[in-house]
Amino acid sequence: MSTQQTTLIRPDLAFISRWVREGAHVLDVGCGDGAMLRYLEQAKRCTGYGIEIADDKVLESAKRGINVIQHDMEQGLGLFGDNSFDTVLCLSSLQMMQQVEALLREIVRVGHEAIVSFPNFAYWPHRVALLKGRMPVSRSLPYQWYDTPNVRCATIYDFQELAEECGLEVLECVALADGAPVHFLPNLRGSLAVFRLRKKARAAA
Repeated sequence: MSTQQTTLIRPDLAFISRWVREGAHVLDVGCGDGAMLRYLEQAKRCTGYGIEIADDKVLESAKRGINVIQHDMEQGLGLFGDNSFDTVLCLSSLQMMQQVEALLREIVRVGHEAIVSFPNFAYWPHRVALLKGRMPVSRSLPYQWYDTPNVRCATIYDFQELAEECGLEVLECVALADGAPVHFLPNLRGSLAVFRLRKKARAAA
C-alpha cells in the first residue's frame, strides 16, 4: 500500500483498512460519502456495496462510483443472505442506531467478519467534560447535545460485554487517537474504539 494511497482517506480509516484482506467482498454499512469503500476498491482490489440512508451521502457515494443502496439500517440487512460478504464495515455508525444489538447481530450474520468502530465515551476529555457538568464535545463527538445524531454512548468495556452477550469473538480490539493505536490505558486515552469480530464457532456435539 503506497503512502500516496493512504493519504486519500482519514488516518483512522487507513488503519482500519489493514484489517480488510486483499480482494475481499465488502459491505460498508453506513458508508457515508463512500470514501472508505472506494479506497478499498482502488488500493486492495475489493468489491462490494455501501448502504446509506441520507440523500446527500448516497449522491456523493454514487459520484465516487460506489455501488450504493439507499436503505434504513434500522430495518436490518434482509437484503443479503448469510455470509454474503467477507467483511462488513460499520464505522462510526452503530452509535446512531436505536437497535444496536439487533444491527450487530445482522452485521455478523451477513459477513464472515465485521469491523465496528465508535467514539469511546470513556476518552479522558469526555470524562473531564462530565466532571465539569457538561456533555462532551470533541473531534470524535463533534456535536452539541441538542443536535447530535448519536443516540447511544459506549466505552470499550461496554462493547466487549455486548459482543460476548451476542456470542461474538473479538479477534482484535484497538483504541485509536488521531488514527494511531493507543497501547497504554486505551480506554482512557483512545478517542475511537475499533473491533474486529466474528461469530464464535459452535462446539462440536
